[in-house]
Amino acid sequence: RQATRAPEWRRWSRHPRAPRRSLQSRLSSRVFASLLPPPSRMPSQSSPAGRACCALSDPARPLPPGTVLMLVENSLKNDLQSANQYTAGLACCAIGNISSAEICRDLSPEVEKLMVGSNPFVSKKAALCSIRIIRKCPELVDTFLDRVGTLLGSRNHAVLLTCLKLMREMCTTDAAMIEQLRRHTSTLIAALKNLVLSGYAPEHDVHGIVDPFLQVEILRMLRVLGKGHPETSDQMNDILAQVATNTESAKNAGNAILYECVLTIMAIEAESGLRVLAINILGRFLINRDNNIRYVALNTLHKVVALDPQAVQRHRNTIVDCLKDSDSSIRQRALELVYALVNEANVKVLVKELLSYLMACDIEFKDELTQRICTVVEKFSTDKEWHVDTIIQTLSASASFESEETVCSMIALVTSTPSLQAYATHKLFAQMDNKTSQPVLLQLAVWCVGEYGEVLVGGAPAGIEAEAPDPVSVVELLCSVMRSPVADLTTKEYTLNAFVKLTTRFASQPRAIALIHEQLNAFSGSMSLELQQRSVEYCSLLRLDSIRAGVLERMPAFAKKDRQAAAAAAVLGGGGSRDAASAAPAPAPLSAPAPAPPSDMDLLGDLLGDSAPAPAPAPSFGAPRAAAPPAGGMDLLDLLGGGPPSAAPSAPPVDAMAMMGLGAPTGSFAPFTAYNKNGLLITFACSKDPSNPSVTTIESSFTSSLPTPIEGLNFQVAVPKFMRLQMTPASSTVVPPNNSGKVTQVFKVANSMHGQKPVVLKIKIDYSSGGMPVTEMGQVDNFPAGV
Repeated sequence: RQATRAPEWRRWSRHPRAPRRSLQSRLSSRVFASLLPPPSRMPSQSSPAGRACCALSDPARPLPPGTVLMLVENSLKNDLQSANQYTAGLACCAIGNISSAEICRDLSPEVEKLMVGSNPFVSKKAALCSIRIIRKCPELVDTFLDRVGTLLGSRNHAVLLTCLKLMREMCTTDAAMIEQLRRHTSTLIAALKNLVLSGYAPEHDVHGIVDPFLQVEILRMLRVLGKGHPETSDQMNDILAQVATNTESAKNAGNAILYECVLTIMAIEAESGLRVLAINILGRFLINRDNNIRYVALNTLHKVVALDPQAVQRHRNTIVDCLKDSDSSIRQRALELVYALVNEANVKVLVKELLSYLMACDIEFKDELTQRICTVVEKFSTDKEWHVDTIIQTLSASASFESEETVCSMIALVTSTPSLQAYATHKLFAQMDNKTSQPVLLQLAVWCVGEYGEVLVGGAPAGIEAEAPDPVSVVELLCSVMRSPVADLTTKEYTLNAFVKLTTRFASQPRAIALIHEQLNAFSGSMSLELQQRSVEYCSLLRLDSIRAGVLERMPAFAKKDRQAAAAAAVLGGGGSRDAASAAPAPAPLSAPAPAPPSDMDLLGDLLGDSAPAPAPAPSFGAPRAAAPPAGGMDLLDLLGGGPPSAAPSAPPVDAMAMMGLGAPTGSFAPFTAYNKNGLLITFACSKDPSNPSVTTIESSFTSSLPTPIEGLNFQVAVPKFMRLQMTPASSTVVPPNNSGKVTQVFKVANSMHGQKPVVLKIKIDYSSGGMPVTEMGQVDNFPAGV
């Protein structure tokens, strides 16, 4: 922008010889002119260099491609070699922020040299620049490996900090670097020990802590190096213990170091005592007045509770106290942690705290919290009566909670525990008698009253102070449920079931039976189709005395269905569990061996956006079995709209991927034209290894008859599912014009149906011709015989 404001630039833009070119072309010329040396250093016009500069600086002549970038790269290289540290530092910043990948590759040796110089300012800038270079060119990560040791030997904290950043970037880019960088573990430990035990350093002091930024970065690097490596972890135990015990937690700088120390201890293979020390640090964080620190502590404890639950249990009271915090985010994190801490030994104590929180929590969290409490009680409860009382208390505190899973869970508990049936029925009847509107409680109460009505009126069990109701009052209470405006359709369906069940439980009570018949007849004309159908069917059933008692007898005990296990079994296939599938004997094969398994990737679908056809259903074992198509569903001709696949005997599976690693093939076929359109010609030359005829090596050659080069060439191949494909990169992405050269790309195809199905490919070519993008697709099915 500054160049366009210059007076000479405005005068030149109005020059009569200046062509009407694009703004980009004119700016390129201006940048080029600014990169030329000053007039005092310009070569003489009589020399070849001087004449070249004059010709290139002519505003009427467009610049050759790449001229400006070449001069920019040379200018940056000169600045990197400058004796002025600020010039060299600015060049490093330019390379790291705005340079292209090509410039980064060309100048990386110069940056590497600056990393080991005597000037710490330049070394710091070079290390930061190398991080950006690795991000743009990951293949250069090995280039800076040898310089890490030199940078770690520096006494300058800024150089050490940037070196640690570089090491982490190298580990993130290539995981194999972790093993090679582990040899610097002792150097990092020594540097951290020096920081922890050193005295006051005014240039690096932050609230009494010596350079907390460097300490944090060293701890992060140690975490990367020690994870999953016991030997390296053993070297760190002592220094981590020193950091954990000697760092003050009065200021945020110390808390940041302690937090990173805790994360490092829990990530590496640390000793059990060190893990307890780390969890105790998090416990101290919980009593901090800063909500941010408490939130971080709760979040971290939730992550590590699975590693050492006993150590976290020691801070249970402090965690429970966080449920009473005024900050909703802290209450939510404490709630998640309490769920993780519940076990059979402390379930009663923690559920009591959860119930207290349920009474006071916001209404939008009540349903979720109610479901969590019910799940925890079901999972860890050892006292059945306490289980029933807690579920009733929990549901009473959440008036709008609805859960079919909770209803099924409680019914399963009551039916499988005969000693609990009378207690649960009386407790639930008392809730219904108190006019509860909680839908889950109503459904449970109605179900238990209908199932165990004779137990309800027979007398109160131990632990129940209320007197047993009479049958008529029980039926009248159920009638009030049917009339209640708050009872939903499901609850009324439960009540109709209870009515018909009570006809056998209260068989000796004519008043109750008459009231039940009256209710069933009344709902035989209900506007609800479900209620009407049930009432009509139950009225008909009551007239069949011969079968009525057997149909309406008590439900047998049943176990609650594990929905998670059922979902996992459905994923495994067939609805059964993995163990059952592995234990069942395999049926004898009815025909030829099974075809090769389908590929993990549908390459044709990925390339062309099509979805693979669904496989046909397996025939029953008793029916005659037709010849099945090969694995993958259908052949490539079917995917492209061809006719139905021809029946052919299936072949044994071929380990196609193993064959891809074989040596160079020896048998060759004559080249043939695979594609010829818009001036682009693609020929295939096939060859085979006689010892492995299923693998075909194909060398594709690209030539162009166009007057301009083809740029951005991207060649893709798709194969059917019974084949495997392995491609190597093309020799270039630019095809020379006028048939003056060619680009080659080699790929291998393994045909598991060799001899039965020919090689057929789908190809896709993307390129740019004359500045216009072109995308072409086609099918290659004219391979020579024998391929």
